[in-house]
Formats: sequence, structure tokens, C-alpha cells
Amino acid sequence: MDLTSKRRLTSRRDFLKTCAAGTAAFRATSSLPLLNALDQATATAKSKVVIARDAMLRGNGTTVDSSRVLSLLDRAMQTLFDSGHPLDPWKQLVHPGQKVGIKVNALGGRGLSSDVQLVSAICQRLQEAGIGAGDIVIWDRATDELDHVGFHVSTDTNRVRCFGTDMLGYEQDLVTHGSVGSQLSKILTRNCDVLINVPVLKDHDGAGITAALKNMYGVVHNPNKYHPNGCNPYVADVNMLPEIWSKTRLHICDAITACYEGGPGFKPEYSWKYNALIVSQDPVALDYTGWQLIERKRAENKLKTLDAEKRAPRYIATAADAQHRLGTDDPKRIAVIEV
Repeated sequence: MDLTSKRRLTSRRDFLKTCAAGTAAFRATSSLPLLNALDQATATAKSKVVIARDAMLRGNGTTVDSSRVLSLLDRAMQTLFDSGHPLDPWKQLVHPGQKVGIKVNALGGRGLSSDVQLVSAICQRLQEAGIGAGDIVIWDRATDELDHVGFHVSTDTNRVRCFGTDMLGYEQDLVTHGSVGSQLSKILTRNCDVLINVPVLKDHDGAGITAALKNMYGVVHNPNKYHPNGCNPYVADVNMLPEIWSKTRLHICDAITACYEGGPGFKPEYSWKYNALIVSQDPVALDYTGWQLIERKRAENKLKTLDAEKRAPRYIATAADAQHRLGTDDPKRIAVIEV
């Protein structure tokens, strides 16, 4: 699919109306996923997905420039929230006194994990919006994986913390939905009021792709059980667990370096420097958009489609179905905005 030709823009006024309606619906229906409430509020609403790119993000070298990634993040967030100031989106998402978790993905090693400079920029904006440094935690499943990809591991409550679930463990009680029954990370249940999801755009040998939705496998104790049948319906069911959907406010997909084949591990020959962030509050729309980007890159490299390889990400449609309603995978209801 040609994303440029399919791009559908919404006016700022229409989007603000949609956000207002969705917020009211969410507050009135706290037992439903956020995007379920949005869907109930207006059947004609479009989910906004912003792709922000900077060809000079690495300058003339290989390392991401911290000032440019902050500017890229600001451009993405201000476009998504239709705001005139870099702090306005963050002040809509979080409030002083809240504990904010940043769920990264460190599985891909140094070449294909959530970028440290990007996460640092997110932490900077959160603090400038009034969140205390000690109320922010960067996390994934394993502390050593975080350390390996360059994050500064710390449990000091006077600064931004960073550690894995292996340091706190999982809750004893199982939570269930549909086909899944899991224990949740204590970082999510006890250290997060708000969750910001920072996945990486990658090909996945079983699921087809991995981005926003599948990154939540790093929240549960038994993700190994949820890989049969292309991870379908397991990805959708994991995202329906109340502690996950009720706390997740934003998805910032790291597509600075992305992978179109051979994932989810890092394979340089199948990775490309896209120098982009893909940002949305709808994880299904984000994943659908990311899928199309990967298919386009596969076509450029004369590879078969994921469907032809019998590994199209079917869980995306499941996440959008009437039983889940976590977002939309209908391109007519997705407004992709490239900036």
C-alpha cells in the first residue's frame, strides 16, 4: 500500500472535537478500553497516526543526535495533539504526582532496541510537565537486557529509575481474558499510574510484525505460551487485561532503525535507517500502519508479502474486532499524517 496516496488528513478542528468526545466517553465508561470508548463516542472518528521523520537524525555519524531526536519527538507530539507548545501534549497526558512507566523493548540488542536518546527525551518532557524524576521508571522484563543496550540501571528514587521486572517480580494472582491467563509485572501494577509504550518497529518470524500491541508481552510472566498461531488471538487478549489498557496512554514507536525481515532479533542486512517516530493513541492503527511500512520495504527489496509467507499479522484484525475493540485497522478510519 502507498501510504502517501492513502493518507487521509483530518482538520485540526475535527480532531479536537473527536478528542473531547472521546475523553468524555472514557470518563463515563471506565470499564472499557480507551479506544472502545472512543469508538462508542463517534462511529465516524478517525484514529490519528503521526509519522515524523528527520533524515539528519544521526547527522554525519551513526549515533542519534540528542537535540534532533528531542525536536523530532516534539514535532510528532504537537502534530498528534494539535498543540502549539512542546509541553502541552504531556500536560494532557500526565499530572504532577502521578507515577509514569515507560515500557521499552530491549530484546533486539544494541542494534534494534528502544533508543536511549529517545527515551531520555521523553523523560525530559515528562519532568518539564511536572512529573518528578523519581516518579518515572524505564522498564522491560530483564535488567541485564536494559543495561546491555545502554540504559543506566538505577533504583535511586531521587532520579529516573530504570530496571527490569526481574528485580521486583510478578504478582501472584493470575489475571485472565479470553485465551490468556498471566501474572503481571509489579512494575506495572505498583509503580505505574500511567504507561507510555515505546516499542520498536520490527519484522517477527512468527507474528509477522511486532510494534505497539505485541510489546505488552513484556508485561506478563508467560509470553512463551502466546506464540502459537501467529500470536493470534493472544496479543489482543493480553492487551485487554485491565491493568494494561487502563493505564496505557500513548504509543511512541521507535522506527529510527526498523527491521523488515529476519526479526525480532537484529540482522543488519534486513534493517534500515528510517529515522522516524510513529506516534498514536490507537495501538491497532499504529500497528496496521507499521505493517504497511514493512510491506513497502519488503517490496522494495523484492521479498514476498507477509501474507504470501503465511505470517501476516492476523492479531491486528483481532484487536480491532467486536470482541476487543482496542482500535481500528480500517484504513478508511486511520488518518496517517507524515511530518
